[in-house]
Amino acid sequence: MRTLLHMPLDAPSRLARLILAEKGLAVRLVETPPWQENAPLAAANPARAVPVLIDQPPTGGEIAVSPVEAIAEYLEEAYRGEPLLPATSAARAETRRLVAWFACKFETEVGGPLARQRIDARLKGRLRYDREAYEAGLQAMTWHLDYASWLLEQRSWLAGEKMTIADLAAAAQLSVNDYIGAVPWA
Repeated sequence: MRTLLHMPLDAPSRLARLILAEKGLAVRLVETPPWQENAPLAAANPARAVPVLIDQPPTGGEIAVSPVEAIAEYLEEAYRGEPLLPATSAARAETRRLVAWFACKFETEVGGPLARQRIDARLKGRLRYDREAYEAGLQAMTWHLDYASWLLEQRSWLAGEKMTIADLAAAAQLSVNDYIGAVPWA
């Protein structure tokens, strides 16, 4: 059975779950806090980061895939169905650029200061968080939403004319931040 080591309120984990759902692939979800000692996580990913997809590919054997960008590429190549990467190299490059944008820039400027700080602190038993960093994250959120809106004025979806992994990456980040009420939808 395909297994995903994940955390429910982790944006990369959410992205992996969205891709699996879009591909119509069943998966067993195993909540795996990376800050706790966890032998299965360490064995699957020495970096001890989630998500990690453990799969039995059609070619046989077992494979552990991480980080989420590698999971996305693996699932796209190993399992057909509706493609989540565009057909042309230029469109794939734009999709990958936007996935990196949300995984790195958005996470650093918004996800870390907002969701990661609040959610991870609570999960680890701390109730305090840096209010200044939180306010800076809210300001950065507005800028990122403006950029996404600009992209959507130019095209039907973030990376082009069809839904791609870039749209799922944005949705994963926004859903985590919406969970804590930090997305100014107006």
